[in-house]
Amino acid sequence: MFQRKKKSASGSAPSGKRGLYMTRVFNVPKEVLFELFTQGEHMKNWWGPRGYEMTILSQKLIPGGIIHYKQLSPEGNVMWGKFTYREIAGPDKLVYANSFADETGKTVRAYFSKDWPLEILNTVTFEEQEDGTTKLTLHGLPEDAKKAEMRVFEALRDHLRQGFAETFDLLDEYIQNRSV
Repeated sequence: MFQRKKKSASGSAPSGKRGLYMTRVFNVPKEVLFELFTQGEHMKNWWGPRGYEMTILSQKLIPGGIIHYKQLSPEGNVMWGKFTYREIAGPDKLVYANSFADETGKTVRAYFSKDWPLEILNTVTFEEQEDGTTKLTLHGLPEDAKKAEMRVFEALRDHLRQGFAETFDLLDEYIQNRSV
């Protein structure tokens, strides 16, 4: 259905801007990409690290609503997370706070650092290109973070870039498999 094009991805922040920036071009119209990015039935197939199994526990795609999920690593370790939706302007823009959670959906500290920010506010834009592909831009910045939390976030920014690049690879593979 859609021809595969060479992936493009970058992660450098615009001059003077803080936080995590990622851009990636996907070979689907923006309406399709927005749906794949916002519907749990699709997200469970690509969100997260390669090899992890994702289970959607609940989702309410409205401002103030959440998607609460569980991820199971190949080694059997469980992680819980959630998005709290802030703005849904489909198919052009999605704003959500991403956080670690417990099994009940309560926001909790990250298991790997007491100084990881509680919430990362992510703004995702979907811009259809002339050739029918869609440029996705993600900007993530800790919300209400203390200085120590910002330092940890900035120190791990390259790790985050690698993680999102892998997640976007999985999304690209999911798109290609749906097109076959």
